[in-house]
Amino acid sequence: MAGLYIHIPFCKSRCSYCDFFSTTDETRVDAFIDVLRLEAESRKGEVDEPVKTVYFGGGTPSRLQVKHLDAIFETLYRYYPIEPTAEVTLEANPDDLTEGYLMLLAQQPVNRLSLGVQSFNDQELRFLSRRHTAQEATDAVKRAQEQGFHNISIDLIYGLPGQTEEVWQENLNRAIGLQVPHLSAYHLIYEEKTPMHTLLQTGKITPVDEESSTTMFAMLIDWMTQNDFIHYEVSAFGKEGFFSQHNSAYWRGEKYLGLGPSAHSFDGDSRSWNVASITEYIHGVRSGEPYCDREHLSPTDHYNELILTGLRTTWGVNLPELKYRFGEELHRYCLKNAQKYINQKLLVTEKEVLKLTRDGLFISDGIMSDLMWVGKNNY
Repeated sequence: MAGLYIHIPFCKSRCSYCDFFSTTDETRVDAFIDVLRLEAESRKGEVDEPVKTVYFGGGTPSRLQVKHLDAIFETLYRYYPIEPTAEVTLEANPDDLTEGYLMLLAQQPVNRLSLGVQSFNDQELRFLSRRHTAQEATDAVKRAQEQGFHNISIDLIYGLPGQTEEVWQENLNRAIGLQVPHLSAYHLIYEEKTPMHTLLQTGKITPVDEESSTTMFAMLIDWMTQNDFIHYEVSAFGKEGFFSQHNSAYWRGEKYLGLGPSAHSFDGDSRSWNVASITEYIHGVRSGEPYCDREHLSPTDHYNELILTGLRTTWGVNLPELKYRFGEELHRYCLKNAQKYINQKLLVTEKEVLKLTRDGLFISDGIMSDLMWVGKNNY
């Protein structure tokens, strides 16, 4: 079992770009925690391997009080074989990380923080509806480091309307200056049903042009690698020994169990996902009625996921493994479709591993799409 994912759906306020399942009604936190613990207990039989990672995502997990974390960890460690060296990550908003909260958090099993900074520019933060300022984000990171948290990741967003190369470079400089060992950077996506998407549809904002997006991605890669970060996944950069173990397990196709509303799970053969409703989730867990859906993955589903996740990472796609798992036909299919990109130096094979080159990263979606199987479901 690669890990446990716990979805905490509460936020103090909603960001204009976010489409993850969350609510700003924090009056139900206590009831939610009770039911989350019930779900954890009821699903303990689904985990038969040591748990290497625990990840609190959201929402905003740092909205939980320490008593809530105490209760969750008591249940998890009672029913699951969590390894003593497990990576335990908590996503947090900078404004939640007061000195008092961090002092108490340091006494929990949490040993990694993922901070949703998004920008070190106050104008951009207001545009994104973030609650903190650039200075507050900086102060939060320093407070966390003072309390002994050294495995810290920062999230940044680029490609914002009107964002300049100078502002993006300053964001990168500020992140590097904080001496954190991990950074994830994502291009702004206009998700449907978000306020940001509405602004786009009504013409109130104009998306950044493709040339600027490409330039910012290139700046990101170059600046991070020049500062000794390893570009180990399309959007992720880590110092040696500080890759996200939890996310790396996703990309390697390992098993995980998701708890909480909208949480996804993967058991090696099928995927399941909990209902994206606190009311329905609480009712389902308490009553024993179904609160999740499941799909069985066909061989071609597994092949496509291997292409999608493998090519995103520095580990690439192991070609002998692909042939062993999926047979000669899909092995030939993959190599045939990859050849034109190899000729263009967008893909490369090293020690029988197929990888994207630096240039290939810029059109990775198209390359992965071309290598995925689009024929009959069970080839």
